[in-house]
Amino acid sequence: MDQLHPSQKQRDAEAQKVWDAAAVVPDPEVPCVNVAELGILRNVEMIDGEAVAYVTPTYTGCPAVLAIELAIEVALREAGFEPRIERVISPAWTTDWISDEGREKLRAYGIAPPVAGSNSKLALFGETIVACPQCESENTEKLSEFGSTACKAQYRCKDCLEPFDYFKCI
Repeated sequence: MDQLHPSQKQRDAEAQKVWDAAAVVPDPEVPCVNVAELGILRNVEMIDGEAVAYVTPTYTGCPAVLAIELAIEVALREAGFEPRIERVISPAWTTDWISDEGREKLRAYGIAPPVAGSNSKLALFGETIVACPQCESENTEKLSEFGSTACKAQYRCKDCLEPFDYFKCI
């Protein structure tokens, strides 16, 4: 499989229909974003009559990966395709793959999106400023390294006093 991010690919009409069917599947742990916006749907193509969807889990231990793969398979079947799901683990998923629309949807849902540049040492080791998704204050504090899922940390805004999840940089 080609290693380009889906936004960099050109698809023929049939592959675009496959993409459109698979892309709308919501993430089961963060249902405000779909698998395309989250960047875990890497690519699709038609191979010998099968609609092949390439999926990269957010991390290898993600408990939702099987549910995501099954949901994509169902969506493709319902769209009239014979599906096959291929899990791609290299290159590893990064929060940099979350689309701008996905980041805005996270914020509107009450989850602070990850800061851009996941390869930054500051982002990787938690020395980043996390703005509150409710009031946009940067006067926040980390309460726990883990939030509602392992890929999120729990924060609290010191101004509006609201707790919120922060989607960690990976």
